[in-house]
Amino acid sequence: MFYHAYNSYMENAYPADELMPLSCAGRYRGITPSRGDMDDVLGNFSMTLVDSLDTLVVLGDFQEFENAVKLVIKDITFDNDIIVSVFEINIRMIGGLLSAHLLAEKIAKQNGDVLTWYNNELLLMAKDLGFRLLPAFNSSTGIPHARVNLKLGMNDKELAKNKETCTACAGTILLEFATLSRLTGEPVFERSAHKAMDALWKLRNRGSDLMGTVLNVNSGDWVRRDSGVGAGIDSYYEYLFKSYVLLGNEKYLNRFNRHYDAIMKYISEGPMLLDVLMHRPHAKSRNFMDSLLAFWPGLQVLSGDLKPAVQTHEMLYQVMQLHNFIPEAFTVDFQVHWSQHPLRPEFIESTYFLYKATKDHHYLQVGKKALKALQKYAKVPCGYAAVNDVRTGKHEDRMDSFVLSETIKYLYLLFAEPEDIPIDLDEYVFTTEAHLLPLSISQMGNYTSTDLKETPTNFYEKSCPSSNSLLPEKIRQPLKNFITGSCPRTSTNKRLRALDFQANSAVHLRAIYDMGITIRDIGDGKVRLFHSFYNAKSPEDGQIGLLFMQEMLELTKFQNQVGQLQVIVFKSEDNSSTVLTAGPSHFGKELKYGEFIEGEVLMSNPLKCCSTLENLENIEQKIVLSERGDCTFVDKARRAEKAGAKGLIICDNNDGTSSETDSMFAMSGDGTNDVTIPVVFIYSKECNILKNNLKSNVKIMQMVDYKKELENNNKSIF
Repeated sequence: MFYHAYNSYMENAYPADELMPLSCAGRYRGITPSRGDMDDVLGNFSMTLVDSLDTLVVLGDFQEFENAVKLVIKDITFDNDIIVSVFEINIRMIGGLLSAHLLAEKIAKQNGDVLTWYNNELLLMAKDLGFRLLPAFNSSTGIPHARVNLKLGMNDKELAKNKETCTACAGTILLEFATLSRLTGEPVFERSAHKAMDALWKLRNRGSDLMGTVLNVNSGDWVRRDSGVGAGIDSYYEYLFKSYVLLGNEKYLNRFNRHYDAIMKYISEGPMLLDVLMHRPHAKSRNFMDSLLAFWPGLQVLSGDLKPAVQTHEMLYQVMQLHNFIPEAFTVDFQVHWSQHPLRPEFIESTYFLYKATKDHHYLQVGKKALKALQKYAKVPCGYAAVNDVRTGKHEDRMDSFVLSETIKYLYLLFAEPEDIPIDLDEYVFTTEAHLLPLSISQMGNYTSTDLKETPTNFYEKSCPSSNSLLPEKIRQPLKNFITGSCPRTSTNKRLRALDFQANSAVHLRAIYDMGITIRDIGDGKVRLFHSFYNAKSPEDGQIGLLFMQEMLELTKFQNQVGQLQVIVFKSEDNSSTVLTAGPSHFGKELKYGEFIEGEVLMSNPLKCCSTLENLENIEQKIVLSERGDCTFVDKARRAEKAGAKGLIICDNNDGTSSETDSMFAMSGDGTNDVTIPVVFIYSKECNILKNNLKSNVKIMQMVDYKKELENNNKSIF
């Protein structure tokens, strides 16, 4: 699998950053059509090759490793006038270069016939790149900016627009920068990373010990207060724990334990992990989970808390079996929320660590299932293609570098015998990109900051349990049919449904108490429910309680959506009014209090609206119709608004979808609120209806306002 992907990249894409496996071509920044912010990972520095170097060593292919190192030294430079993601370049490029440098030195010493010529070239390249990232740390708080120009630093007008970064982006620097400092003798890297971690710690909510996901790097104010363990925050927790393991600084273990206690108290719901608000930790902030949280069981294994790791992993495994892959996001009833799967490694990573800890062959079977899914649904003639929609199997012309550096590496390690691996993995820490940093780094000097005095805590003190006494099967058994089969195990017509629940009924209160649910009166006729799987009367009651809470979340979701759903209204050729349900966006102008836009609809050219529009002269004061894909929603909106459009309608790019059968969602932005036109989303069925009526004037407004107008006028709003 590795060589199919690696050789496809080398033969069809190198020296590009990524392989486009459907086109059998390379993805170059500034040449290949832009995908918006997604391309901030690209720098025209052969990223896939650098990210793959230590995988070649793990496979024992020292000859190809030597050839690849020579190519990296000969072909790659960083003096490029390109804006890149500090987080991505650190974990993929600096991490890849440092790991390859250390392994090259080790191989040269142990094998006299390869790499005898090597003289720290990769380390010097990592140092050069590190200095190019350092200007990003020039913020009021010491928390790094999300992006930097490799040539100009922060002296780029484009960088002045956005002062926001995510918690994971700022908190996933220390392993690489500490290693860089200790190998080069330049303390500035490690000091900057420590300062950023200290600044983040000070921004936690002191009442809950939770972190938000997006913040302003200069003011330190939280922009998004959602707290979970998935996207936007995941590797911050990972690097707290691994910084203790690699550097021996106990303040990071103390911080990890404080956060871990809060996560298990507020975010963990049995096997599920549901986001809450950091300042109101009993309030759920969303009713879906994203696939990045699949790393969490692996981190729990490393920290010694195996039981919840087994439970969450089992839940994720069932999601995978339901959809072939774990979709980018899935709802609390385990349906698809975001349909893509870019061949992420996190679930396989956790599977590997669980097998290492337990030696339970169940995890080999899980790995086999994941492997066969990749072979059946992702393998194409030129590598492995990301899945655009797990429901249809539609591919995307994309193979991220982490497929080679993480996904396939963890699969190989899961099945490999110790004698198959030429290095002792117990002597290394895996970075978040699965690069290998040796534990001996802690003995190479000490630039560790000790400015921040903290009182140690004893939360979740753990000792690794004996794998002989741990029986993961007993933990998994109650969850065997958590998603599909016998949950709940009592007859569905006897249990209490969320729709029927009345907070003033003693019978209902007793029923939910048995389910492990407690209730709190918060005034104004409202109550808040809390569920704990382990407080239930029995495992069966706990499962019924989870189902009850899922139904409650769905009810809340529906009630919230009714106020946010948009409609597109127009007169058909037979003079009847047609009403199409549309989804809102988290950016752009919000139509409310009866506001609407009205006008003629014009299709963008190109339809994806991800490059310069060819019909600019016709767009002024029109409502533009474009199609999902190739770039972000907000990038399409910016192009449409710049062209003079008064509104934008984005159609789904998956055939057969409809608001009648698919859950509506709100389109996400990128944190920069610079779009001032309304933007709505419609599924493909509604889009086809609209395309057949492009000559009609359309009106876009909130659904609740449309219904009010109908009630007031008792007739069509046209």
